[in-house]
Amino acid sequence: MTDASGQVRPVARPTGLSGAVRPPSGARTVEQFDTTTTADKQQAAAEARAAQASGEGRLLGRTIASLGDPADPGLWIRTPLVDKAGKGRVVYPANGEAVQLDLIPIDGPKTAGSRMSLAALRVIEAPLTDLPEVEVYAE
Repeated sequence: MTDASGQVRPVARPTGLSGAVRPPSGARTVEQFDTTTTADKQQAAAEARAAQASGEGRLLGRTIASLGDPADPGLWIRTPLVDKAGKGRVVYPANGEAVQLDLIPIDGPKTAGSRMSLAALRVIEAPLTDLPEVEVYAE
């Protein structure tokens, strides 16, 4: 980002927007790393289904999503498809599952891949060790 004097300044990237708790330092399993509550995941899935059914949101594009830092809690995707942090949803076309989450920008061309939180990948039932293609929508 360029400031008023024309100098380039780094932009702070938000983390943990959803307020989830960090996993314990000794976490080793998926269940230990995924600290997002079942209720929060169910609500995020229900909100995404409702938004899908009503046609809400603007399709930003498709991206290949890899597993992001499993120690970074919450429901989020870091993607070059957005320029600023906001709310949105991800749909996994392979099975139609969707999740409401935080959209967090990362630098790179729009064609670059994205990183999704462990909890979000679990909600859409995407394989954690694959590189699923997902659709990203902004609210």
